[in-house]
Amino acid sequence: MLFAGLGVWQLQRRVWKLDLIAQVEQRLAAPPVGAPGPLDWPHLAPANDVYRRVVLSGVFDHDRETLTQAVTVLGPGFWVLTPLRTDQGFTVLVNRGFVPAERAAASRRAAGQVRGEIRVVGLLRFTEPGGGFLRRNQPAAGRWYSRDVAAIAQSRGLGVVAPYFVDADGAPNPGGWPRGGLTVVRFPNSHLIYALTWFALALFSAGAAAYVLADARRSRREDAA
Repeated sequence: MLFAGLGVWQLQRRVWKLDLIAQVEQRLAAPPVGAPGPLDWPHLAPANDVYRRVVLSGVFDHDRETLTQAVTVLGPGFWVLTPLRTDQGFTVLVNRGFVPAERAAASRRAAGQVRGEIRVVGLLRFTEPGGGFLRRNQPAAGRWYSRDVAAIAQSRGLGVVAPYFVDADGAPNPGGWPRGGLTVVRFPNSHLIYALTWFALALFSAGAAAYVLADARRSRREDAA
């Protein structure tokens, strides 16, 4: 019964995952909306808002950018996270895109350090606290393995920032770097395989139990004879 129950649970999880994927696909196809402001922050939730297309305008503070390690289809390097002071008065960390290690220094991509008013369209993402797999962020050393919004804001003295960051879309930056539009939207969906595995174990267990009971009855008949 336990294995069968786990199989049913995995089927329920599969239905939930397929619904989530459908919702995200709708968000990716929808026109961008204004980035959520402070009044909306308490109501944000990954299930409802992750990968939502948003638009925001303001001014980048390039002097406080942060590099976090990244591995992309272009190879290893860094994400460039730059605070953007919006026209509405709040600050959002914008992942402007990827740069290879040889472009990590801002001086090696000076053309892309756009000054003045700018408009950004991208995907709303939620903070990644702590660090990466087996690697903790080291703010004091300037080593970042995840896009931990609160820790980056504290390290850079940004004050209050949005509890999310925005992955910029593929609109080209002057000079070609950073390279945006590399967000990987992927939801592992192996629930059907797991369900079939649990159901197979349930059948195997039932068969084994039936064999044991039949063998026990046979043994009793032989002893009675």
